[in-house]
Amino acid sequence: MKPKEIDKADIEILMDVDFLVSVIVAIGEVANITGVPQRKIRYWDEKGIIEPVDKTSTYRQYNYLNIKKVVLVQELLDEGFTLDAAAKKVNERYTKVAEVFKRVSALKDHQKK
Repeated sequence: MKPKEIDKADIEILMDVDFLVSVIVAIGEVANITGVPQRKIRYWDEKGIIEPVDKTSTYRQYNYLNIKKVVLVQELLDEGFTLDAAAKKVNERYTKVAEVFKRVSALKDHQKK
């Protein structure tokens, strides 16, 4: 199966920070979007792998980062990782990416001076 090529529209949506920050969907929508059953999402929530936007609400709603975590964890599970190993690997990736963005931000701030 040939991998899907990313087109310009795909890249533009990933660069739209306002859109990504505003994405907040209910657990049912997360299940529909990702193909991961609600029951599994609830379990991952209980284990602290993902977190709802408002922990005090009776409705579970998730943001873009949590949706992305669901997809990544499920991909690693499909590759044979255990849930704990998959969650750890995803968190390590998020930490690395956050560090890179901090350095890029610091570089941009330094260039403005």
